[in-house]
Amino acid sequence: MANLNAPSGLAPVMYRNGAMWNGQARLYAISASLSVANGGMFIGDLVSIDSTNYASTQGIPYVKQVTAGAGNAIRGVIVGIGTSLPSSYQGGPYINPSDLTKTYRPSGTASTDYIVAVVDDPNVIFEIQEDTTSTPGQAAAMSKNATPSLGTPATGVYVSATQLNSNTYAAGATLQLKVLQAVQRPDNTPFAAYQRLLVTINNHDFSAGTAGY
Repeated sequence: MANLNAPSGLAPVMYRNGAMWNGQARLYAISASLSVANGGMFIGDLVSIDSTNYASTQGIPYVKQVTAGAGNAIRGVIVGIGTSLPSSYQGGPYINPSDLTKTYRPSGTASTDYIVAVVDDPNVIFEIQEDTTSTPGQAAAMSKNATPSLGTPATGVYVSATQLNSNTYAAGATLQLKVLQAVQRPDNTPFAAYQRLLVTINNHDFSAGTAGY
């Protein structure tokens, strides 16, 4: 069966120790002055620390869109977006009270800071779709590192378009993602176009990258 081509960024599924992801994330913000590309910032997007704008007036660190490529460290993955600060700073609801239809940070600059929940634990395993711009990753790719492919979601789609770049499988320790295996589900055919993979963030702010094999 052919794999469905439906990129949705990175989705947290479990931890390296085998426990299922428990929904925990940390509070970050997106500066109103940040000019966002690729149609916006979406759930499933990778983010890095915004070292230009630093932090909000509440002391919450700002994040920005990741630059794909070896050596560019990642802080985590967005799992919630809004403009209202969550109750008691503990989490949720991540909403835009001025427009409940918006579940993303629009492109360009904004009139206000956005608040985001980011999974920044380097031990979390994520599911991601391979972009298959060339030959799909085969058996040797299951022990390699790679970089993401950052895109713009299709019209009417409001989740991340980030995929794993199938042209970047290599052993380099500074590559941003580490491939663990193909997703084991009936709806995923390994080594075929648009396969789903399990990865960790290899080049992480809290954990140095390791080489692939």
